[in-house]
Amino acid sequence: MSAVLKLLAGRLAISLLVLAGVSMLIFAIARVIPGDPARIALGPNATPEQVEKLRQELRLDQPIWLQYGHFLSDLSRGELGTSLYTNRPVTRDIAQFLPATLELILAAGILMICIGLPLGIVAAKNEGGFIDNLVRVVSLLGVSAPSFVWAVILMILFAFFLPLFPIAGRIGTQFDVPQITGFLFVDCLLTGKLDALADALWHVALPAFALALSGIGQAARLTRANMVETYRRPHIEMARSYGFPEWRIARKYAFRPSLIPSLTIIGLDFAAMLGNAFLVEAIFAWPGLSRYGVAVILRKDLNAIVGTVLIISAAFLIANLIVDLLIALINPRIRHGRDRS
Repeated sequence: MSAVLKLLAGRLAISLLVLAGVSMLIFAIARVIPGDPARIALGPNATPEQVEKLRQELRLDQPIWLQYGHFLSDLSRGELGTSLYTNRPVTRDIAQFLPATLELILAAGILMICIGLPLGIVAAKNEGGFIDNLVRVVSLLGVSAPSFVWAVILMILFAFFLPLFPIAGRIGTQFDVPQITGFLFVDCLLTGKLDALADALWHVALPAFALALSGIGQAARLTRANMVETYRRPHIEMARSYGFPEWRIARKYAFRPSLIPSLTIIGLDFAAMLGNAFLVEAIFAWPGLSRYGVAVILRKDLNAIVGTVLIISAAFLIANLIVDLLIALINPRIRHGRDRS
């Protein structure tokens, strides 16, 4: 078995253990925080008998360890219970709201990579110059303010003063796209509605950019710092002494070794977006999972809380796993080191 496969197997085992720990932790926390879920769901006018009946249906009258056993049994069948917020299966809610959030953070992740990395490269190649200082200031501004602040600023600038972008929803009301996969971009392509796809991309542009600004700043700053350090190493001077073109030195000998820390940060930011996007989704009325998660937390919807947190945790672990594999593929010392030992 190669070192990459060993790394994958080890990371998968650790991820499963972490996910099990997260499920136990969030299951316990959701049940010890103040408030009776049955009373919150039924409202103040419900009779004690009605509240007690719902508590029995939710198994809240049983010991917590027994409740967790029922939860694991349901989870093994792919069930997460019924949401008190929507009165629907939690799995159905997740299937409805998750694609919108995934599309949003995927667009934000693409912007992080396509803007943050080139900015860092340009700044490093012009170290100490005007472009370098400008990129550093812009990156610092992106990192210093949270995403929801940028969401409000961008909405004011480009939706009210300059009405260039829509301010709410995933697509215009004039489009009727059949729901096939739940992913709007994919459904537009499958049905051949390219005008609807263009409108959907126009709707996602502003919230995705607001969500990505912090990650763009971090990626640019980290890429610049690592490339500046790499440019000062002896192998770069040797490559220049051999007359290699500057673009080849930047791409192969400077950027590639500097990419590993940037990939790590981008992966962590990408995974964190799934949980941090709720304010951006609320501002732009984006029907995503993060917004749904906040709503169920406020109503102490136990099944929906556990299901949402598990999905976010799984996405975080998957993103970390993908980053580890990319780093192993980029860095030959990780690929071949264990095979030589």
